[in-house]
Amino acid sequence: MAKGKYLKWLKKDSLTLLEAWARDGLTDEQLAHNMGITPSTLYVWKQKYSEISESLSRGKEIVDIEVENDLLKKAHGYNAEIKKTFKVKEVYYDEEGRRCEKERLEQATDEVHVPSDTQAIMWWLKNRKPETWRDKPVGSESADDQINQNIQSIANLLNHPVENRQIEEDKKEDG
Repeated sequence: MAKGKYLKWLKKDSLTLLEAWARDGLTDEQLAHNMGITPSTLYVWKQKYSEISESLSRGKEIVDIEVENDLLKKAHGYNAEIKKTFKVKEVYYDEEGRRCEKERLEQATDEVHVPSDTQAIMWWLKNRKPETWRDKPVGSESADDQINQNIQSIANLLNHPVENRQIEEDKKEDG
């Protein structure tokens, strides 16, 4: 790596480019590749040069906020205008009184309701209120879970026996 290569990436235009790449969703590996450096060098530069770190954070933050907003919108449901193309048939009569037809395409907008999406609601709740909405709340071990744990423990003991192990009942008989 040439000395001073980082200087190019501290310039305003380069920082703007980094921010745009981050906004486009590039991973650190992809960013490093585009910059012509290794991911470990990028990591060092992010630690050493706050301008690079802040530029990448700004880019990622914008996208994260946009996705959050879209997820919330999808969870609530929304109205959207969509463009539709219609085939319109025009009927007319020529000078001799014959019936004629002519077709043309026209565009119009239509407002449709996009209903709320259960998956979006689940993602939102699991991430915003994990203590309430995680798949398996803490302390909610069912009887089946306990049985499965017991079976697993027995299988582990059978597969990995311990030499000279005494069972509790044997101890009682000896005592």
